[in-house]
Amino acid sequence: MSDAPANRRGRLLIASPSLLDDNFRRAVALVLEHSDEGALGLVLNRPTGLVATEALPERIADLLPPAELVHEGGPVQPEAVIVLADFLDPSLAPTLAFGSVGIVDPERLASTPAEIRAARAFGGYAGWAAGQLEREIEEEAWIDSEAMAGDVFTATPEDLWSDVLERKGGTYRLVARMPEDPTLN
Repeated sequence: MSDAPANRRGRLLIASPSLLDDNFRRAVALVLEHSDEGALGLVLNRPTGLVATEALPERIADLLPPAELVHEGGPVQPEAVIVLADFLDPSLAPTLAFGSVGIVDPERLASTPAEIRAARAFGGYAGWAAGQLEREIEEEAWIDSEAMAGDVFTATPEDLWSDVLERKGGTYRLVARMPEDPTLN
């Protein structure tokens, strides 16, 4: 069994090849909250075609790099927007996920992103009911990994699933190199 912590807040969950739910196929999710009541996370590797400056209110879009795309954070409440940032001063984050990466409160930040190193907007989120995430991990639907700021703000989100598995090493490297459809191998 894994030596991962029981509380997955601030951890990455990598969808195992056996997880066939289209919402999470080859997904990498960052867990933002995890308690006895359930868990909430964001899928990090699903950019949409929506340009943030065109799709989001100005006060939020101003925090993001020019031409940044909104990412699909998960299937729950797709109209809800959560912005993650790598804060220069982590005390400015209302909720920290890990290290200096946390949720942005656009009302607390100045109109310029001087307080942050990087930011990314997510529409929707992933949610798990009480005990659901624990059951899915026990069933080996998810692979636990340590999160790094570069995972959240990667310039190549389409490679994140493979990149994180490669970083874990060992047999996970073999999984990282699996074709998406093994029957085509």
